[in-house]
Amino acid sequence: MKVVVRKRMVGNIPLLEVVAEDKIYEPLPLIIYYHGWQTAKELVLTQGRKLAAQNFRVLLPDAANHGERKTKTSEIPSLTFWDSIQTNLYEFGYLVDYFENLGLVRDKIGVGGISMGGITTCMLLTQHPEINVAACVMGSPAPIKYREQIAMHAGELGFYLPKDYRELTSWLEKYDLSLAPEKIAGRPVFFWHGTEDEKVPYQHTADFIKANPQDNITFVSAKERHFVQIATMDQITDFFVSNLENIEGR
Repeated sequence: MKVVVRKRMVGNIPLLEVVAEDKIYEPLPLIIYYHGWQTAKELVLTQGRKLAAQNFRVLLPDAANHGERKTKTSEIPSLTFWDSIQTNLYEFGYLVDYFENLGLVRDKIGVGGISMGGITTCMLLTQHPEINVAACVMGSPAPIKYREQIAMHAGELGFYLPKDYRELTSWLEKYDLSLAPEKIAGRPVFFWHGTEDEKVPYQHTADFIKANPQDNITFVSAKERHFVQIATMDQITDFFVSNLENIEGR
């Protein structure tokens, strides 16, 4: 099967649409897959190709301040980071709506991402029941804990942090999956995290899984740092094939 990569601009969002060449104009299950911090959509293209080869329509958007939307990162710790994630949240529904209006979505929606994209994925699960299946790779389902880690790290390094940092990021409380695990609501969710991850704490994911044993949650860990191997990409693809293709449309 030949997979094509189409460079698109949806509104002001640059993205890659990855789809089987013979199914470009057919309604397909839709997967939006998000890249990590300070990378770009091209860095998740291998994953996008693997998913598209299984008859999914895959969208790989550039997050705000990344890729074709690159801007200078703020010297205030995490300002650009949280801004990028919040913009992903704003734009998710817009992207789904755009492709639904084109008649290209077959009532099945998946979301996934690595690192910052994994955090985005978990946050989306708290607000979007229309998502059928999700995959969080090297992300955190506990952004408030991650916010505290950033604050601690900034203090240790002597960086400026606003006194009202927690108030400025208070919106995170409504999007913290670890505070509302019931919002998974039986949907299949795949978590992968390396035990040696030096950027996003493995413990955030491990603690969440331990506190929320659910048959619909799959958790895979490996002795890896903040890096995704091809074998992991294959696991993610298999998960979407098993769960998104076979789920009843909503």
